[in-house]
Amino acid sequence: MAQKKKINLALQGGGAHGAFTWGVLERLLEDEDLEICGISGTSAGALNGAALKAGMVENGRAGAQKNLAWLWGKVAGVNDLRLTHWMAPFGVGAISQAMEFAMPFTMTDVVSQFVSPYSYGPFYRNPLQDIVERFDYDRVCDSVAPLLFIGATRVRNGKIKVFSGNEISPQAILASACLPTMFKAVELEDPSTGRKEAFWDGGYTGNPALFPLFDAELPDDIVIVNINPLERDQIPQTPQQIQNRVNEISFNSSLLRELRAIEFVQRLLEDGTMPSGGMARVNVHMIADDDLMAKLSVATKLVPNAAVIATLHDAGYGAADRFLAKHRADIGVKSSVDLPDMFG
Repeated sequence: MAQKKKINLALQGGGAHGAFTWGVLERLLEDEDLEICGISGTSAGALNGAALKAGMVENGRAGAQKNLAWLWGKVAGVNDLRLTHWMAPFGVGAISQAMEFAMPFTMTDVVSQFVSPYSYGPFYRNPLQDIVERFDYDRVCDSVAPLLFIGATRVRNGKIKVFSGNEISPQAILASACLPTMFKAVELEDPSTGRKEAFWDGGYTGNPALFPLFDAELPDDIVIVNINPLERDQIPQTPQQIQNRVNEISFNSSLLRELRAIEFVQRLLEDGTMPSGGMARVNVHMIADDDLMAKLSVATKLVPNAAVIATLHDAGYGAADRFLAKHRADIGVKSSVDLPDMFG
């Protein structure tokens, strides 16, 4: 019997585009020869990570798959996402463009620039709250693998906070997914500072944070599920396109900084400047579909559309299948991402 290949997962945030990650996770969970040991997630990645962890503790891989399907059914507002495939012939690009320029989204976008979420008074409610409160936190916080890490941004000092173990709560997940133009900052006690802290989306400081996965007890391989395009060939021109690209660059910057640091350390190890054993060697892998994500917009991130979610799930499943076909042999051996080329 072949030895299992052990991996960590780094799950990006990106609103409803996190359905792509759902598809990736479903395909990885189908592979009995893969063992997921650690998960670092931000925003939508935090929701995906919590759903996978709770389901895995309850009923193994099947439990994780069932929990993820439940999560995205709730996000999409439908019981069976297969019923949405009748819209597929229109294409996600056309659906995205229609949503982006639809009057309700345009008006909401304009209002968000001038009206604070604190202006709603007693009418304010975070729409994710009903979902995250239904996770089984005894299982989410369980000490068994996969270990789960969730990132959020401290508002006061702009530093990252990583929640793990019993620190993970509905409020911690809401904090990780708290876009400040849409939601009130999430406030909760932070034992590391000894005070009540306000938190915003973790994407500003770690999307996702990789450093929690450098633990000596975890494997060397990190599989990043990237849902914010690193590159876009088309120059953004409309206000919506410009703002969307600014957000993508901002939310990728922390990840790229960590990858650049990994590349620097790997170079020092390879040329002998740093002795082996002084720093762990990290194998970096990435699953993404930038071509698909380039067809989408901020509208499909912020307004869950069942047809787009179903398409993203299928695209994620396919991207993971292609990754395994091409790079399975690299896991445990070497990076499949060419970091020197990425930063050359």
